[in-house]
Amino acid sequence: MTWPATARYELESAPGGLGLVQDLLNTVAAGAPRQADLLSDLAAAQAWVDDATAQWSAVTGQPVPQVALDADGLDELRAFRDELHRLTTQAREDVPETESAVPVLHSATAALQLGEDGLVRLESRGTGWRRLASLVLVAAFEGQRADTRRRLKTCRNPRCRAAFYDRSRNNSGVWHDVKTCGNAANLRAYRARQRVQNA
Repeated sequence: MTWPATARYELESAPGGLGLVQDLLNTVAAGAPRQADLLSDLAAAQAWVDDATAQWSAVTGQPVPQVALDADGLDELRAFRDELHRLTTQAREDVPETESAVPVLHSATAALQLGEDGLVRLESRGTGWRRLASLVLVAAFEGQRADTRRRLKTCRNPRCRAAFYDRSRNNSGVWHDVKTCGNAANLRAYRARQRVQNA
């Protein structure tokens, strides 16, 4: 089993539950050729949710959460995804924080639970799209704690919105695929420099 949205771009998934964050980001219409938006309608979105939560269960070893979307929840989920995408892109661009207090854009319910193994876990809560948002935020939080979240990036090519996990040693990757997005951008930059030199 694979992450359904990320597999469309033939990308390696982020480790563990962080793969759910990447997969939600990759539900957008992106790539070349352009893939469909998996949250475009309720049926497609529910199919993605079912596959993604099954994959989340497989990689985390936790039971498959029941997430049933409705039309209002789908609009909220798309807005959540778009904000998450914007912030992931902004992090890539190292935009400095201008305010001392960071506004809260989205919140979700979670609970701390002590398991039989003696470990404390952060468990998602809520129903519908809020349950999925809780799963995503818990996974992002765990990725921050493990210092893997910073490696989840969006492609620098403005025509491509694919989210990728940067496995480079120094975390310097900027393209979801160097062959398609990187080479094209480098060729455009080279031609622009040639035009300036020849002018």
